[in-house]
Amino acid sequence: MRAVIVGCGRVGATMARALETAGHDVTIIDLLTRAFDRLPATFRGNSVRGDGTDEDTLRRAGAEDADLFLALTEGDNRNIMAAQLAVEALGIHRVYAKVNDPVRAEAYAELGIGTICRTTMMADALLEALGQAGDGHPSIREGEVHPHPPLGAARHGATMPSPATRAAPIAAAASDGEA
Repeated sequence: MRAVIVGCGRVGATMARALETAGHDVTIIDLLTRAFDRLPATFRGNSVRGDGTDEDTLRRAGAEDADLFLALTEGDNRNIMAAQLAVEALGIHRVYAKVNDPVRAEAYAELGIGTICRTTMMADALLEALGQAGDGHPSIREGEVHPHPPLGAARHGATMPSPATRAAPIAAAASDGEA
């Protein structure tokens, strides 16, 4: 399996190491060169310094050939933007973004981006430790795949979302003021 990970923080580095140890072809992308210090010296995958929300960077890293794409930075907005590029521009089918807000995690899963909500995950773990049941919301959601109409379908009466409509999730995510 070919995996691309955006974000070489604690979670990204752990996933890169685990997938590479299991024999998978791993590329990890981060803005900061020093982030790669979290990887073991034995890491045989590729490390790419660059912006995981930039389509050219993702293509340079070979993301269009990925079987799995994980957006694991500390920023929800960066993760959603990277994941949305992976799904829409690169056609990657198995995509997950780390998202802290449970409401946004659910909304993005409905748009085709798998999400991992650590807020829900931590709350459920704490409730379980206290002997109580979680709230029933899944921490990991598969993206709901919505088939895209074939090229030229709009000419035959089908409606296709405009670029402004497709960009709405990014604009909505950016409105929370995160840099």
